[in-house]
Amino acid sequence: MVWFSRQSAASQGILFVMMSVSFFSLMDAMAKQLGTQVNVSQVLWARYFGQLVIVLIICGKRTLPLLRTPHLGLQVFRATMQLGAATCFFIALKHQGLAEATTVADLAPVFITLAAALVLGEKIGVRRILGVLAALVGALIIIRPGSDVFALSSLWPLGTAACIAAFSITTRHIGKTESPLTALLYSALICSAIMSLIAPMAWTQPNTSGTVMMIGVGVIGTLGQLMMIKAYARAPASIVAPFTYAGLITATLWGVLFFDQWPDMWTCIGALVIVTAGLYVWHREVRARPRRT
Repeated sequence: MVWFSRQSAASQGILFVMMSVSFFSLMDAMAKQLGTQVNVSQVLWARYFGQLVIVLIICGKRTLPLLRTPHLGLQVFRATMQLGAATCFFIALKHQGLAEATTVADLAPVFITLAAALVLGEKIGVRRILGVLAALVGALIIIRPGSDVFALSSLWPLGTAACIAAFSITTRHIGKTESPLTALLYSALICSAIMSLIAPMAWTQPNTSGTVMMIGVGVIGTLGQLMMIKAYARAPASIVAPFTYAGLITATLWGVLFFDQWPDMWTCIGALVIVTAGLYVWHREVRARPRRT
């Protein structure tokens, strides 16, 4: 802790975001294993009910004041997009390797650029458009439509990326006037309420290891989200955002360690294209931002 406190704000932000993506990828690995025992709806219920319990403990007496928001509709939409992203990704994990699904889901930053232009009216130049197209090519290299390895299940991570983009644009719109804890509360309340209605319809009693993993998915997912909030609170997004791609490394690591799933050559090539294009789009975003009015 002493060593950490001596680091600059930027370094702390980078460390927090790398811890965050490590937690998220570990949660995904648990969700993949848990999905072999129980229905995906139970995995999602564990994810958000666990978050609800932890956030309520953190907020304590501040819970009711934090629920006051002038953006109730947007908070509901934001939460459903977060649930949609998790749903698509957890379903994808039943059919794909952790590294492959994570790589395609990492199209989210370029989708956010497109959504910002279409929804928020932000201008994007030719170079950023080319970066977006390059990232889509990277996804096609991994998915390989028309080949014998392609299946419709390969499209689920694209749904994750699209939902994350909608979630992020909504967060960008309301984030300046809302506490991060308000967003955490609403996502936990809404998502756990929805899944509490759905999960009992296909409930399977988990064994001891399954119960432990259900608790782990809720706790680790919430820790990942809290670390991400801390990262963006300590350092500007322009500094920490590129390091979210470290999640590709940890996802590959967990995939190899837990499932003996090694990404093939085409996945590695596609990942390189997506990460390069994503970093380029981010670079153009940072350069363009000071000129916006």
